[in-house]
Amino acid sequence: MSAARPPEGARAAVRSTKDSPVGAERQRLLVLGAGGFIGRHVVAALQASDWARPVAASRSGRLAPGTPPVEVLRLDARDPDALRRAAAQAAGVVDCTAAGPAGIVAGAQALQAAWQHEAAPPRLVYLSSMAVYGDAEGRVDETAARVAAEPASYGGAKAAAEALLARRAGETVVLRPGCVYGADSPQWSLRIARLLRSRRIGDLGAGGDGLCNAVHADDLAQAVLAALRVPEAAGQAFNLSLPDPPTWNGYFLAFARALGAVPLARIGARRMAFETQVAALPLRLAERAAQLLRLPADRLPPAIPPSLARLWRQEIRLDVSRAGQVLGLRWTPLAQGLRETAEGMAGGPP
Repeated sequence: MSAARPPEGARAAVRSTKDSPVGAERQRLLVLGAGGFIGRHVVAALQASDWARPVAASRSGRLAPGTPPVEVLRLDARDPDALRRAAAQAAGVVDCTAAGPAGIVAGAQALQAAWQHEAAPPRLVYLSSMAVYGDAEGRVDETAARVAAEPASYGGAKAAAEALLARRAGETVVLRPGCVYGADSPQWSLRIARLLRSRRIGDLGAGGDGLCNAVHADDLAQAVLAALRVPEAAGQAFNLSLPDPPTWNGYFLAFARALGAVPLARIGARRMAFETQVAALPLRLAERAAQLLRLPADRLPPAIPPSLARLWRQEIRLDVSRAGQVLGLRWTPLAQGLRETAEGMAGGPP
């Protein structure tokens, strides 16, 4: 697991208890969306620090097995008054909430409204996404153009949320991760592993020549901790990804080797067109029906929507130099991260 190194001489926005008297009180940090994949990693990283006391908030008030024993709140993150009460005495707030486009915008509106009359609102670390860059290609830094800020798409909703939070009173730090992987990552590890093992993806030829801007979940969690503490991070956005990302074909091969799922299948354009244009819609409908009926949707074959196939072709490279310089991040090597991911998945569903 990598660690964040605050720049030399930087003063912490949220102070550490290191070098403080024995028994010094940890700083209270409110984590929204703590029941989700990323939220669990953030809570664990905060709890493992010497300076933070995470308060895990989720709409259900329940956390996944394996989450460290911490204070838990049942909270609707779209309610500004509830947010303000929950964050009372908090040194910072981290928003890891997962939602659809409308929910993303509603959550940002609540975050903007919650402290609009407060003299000293807590610092907010907001998890956005590389999706705000849309179909951009080439090297992309944080100043690049973003998609239209509208809730019609995931990327547009995240762009709209960023615009709302730019007007928020108090300090806000925006993180724009790429594809967050790890043993419990639903999209970029669990689903990809199932597709590899069933030989529905593999060597995609030109269809997999896009760049995989992967970031390990532990690296993202360390970025959150640094964003809470480094004063220079206030008001800035940070791309998060491996500095030298592999192609998607390279990612699939490396992951398949870690899983013991080699040799890779060769998937041509005609086969991928069938997956995205014929099979995807009924599979997505089946997933939604299973969710409504509270059935285990992970036993259904994963869909490959057209948007995913487009991403696998997109040659976008996130410029992460700002995250290294300001947040002092170190990145988990891909081979190590995939090996740990495969080991963590051992014994799970095929």
